[in-house]
Amino acid sequence: MTTDASDLFYAIHNTRAMRRLKSDPIPDELLNQLLDAANQGPTGSNKQNARWIVVRDPDQKAKLADLNRTAVDAYIGNPDDVAADMRGTVNAVMWQRDHFAEVPALLIPCLEFEQAHVDSWVAGAGSGSSIYPGVQNLLLAARALGLGAVITSLGLSDLPAAKAVLGLPELVEPYAIIPVGYPTGKFGPVTRKPLSEIVHYDRW
Repeated sequence: MTTDASDLFYAIHNTRAMRRLKSDPIPDELLNQLLDAANQGPTGSNKQNARWIVVRDPDQKAKLADLNRTAVDAYIGNPDDVAADMRGTVNAVMWQRDHFAEVPALLIPCLEFEQAHVDSWVAGAGSGSSIYPGVQNLLLAARALGLGAVITSLGLSDLPAAKAVLGLPELVEPYAIIPVGYPTGKFGPVTRKPLSEIVHYDRW
């Protein structure tokens, strides 16, 4: 494995959730590279119904930032009560909360449906399999281009409000908010449990 971010396996092992991002604008060329990488992700029955919203307008970002702040505050509660091993992550989430509107681009992965959801499987795992591969492509592409990114969902907790801000039609559903920008810190390897602790064969 090389130490070049363009090497797939290096990128996989070194694509951290980067929440602290600079406000410097991202060139359209790089954004288009990210979106093109996302567009290569597979979709169920090859429907190619993934859709992307690129939010750069300050007023739009501010509205999404307000929704995110409300959700983050409810999720974290009292920061002083957070376990010691989670303080680093919580601090990064709170930093992102406070600077959400300053991120140069918020990317919203969506799916466009032919009809309204009729069961929870379609709304959840059944449809998520058609959007999250593209999301991971985007995250890896961002790492290869030296951009920081992270997949978040708290800002969509009030789904009707988020859809209203984004002007989404009834049959278009958002699945995440991905802040993208140049990181303030350094990239580094991810820390994960060993396979011996997480892999089971044939059954649990």
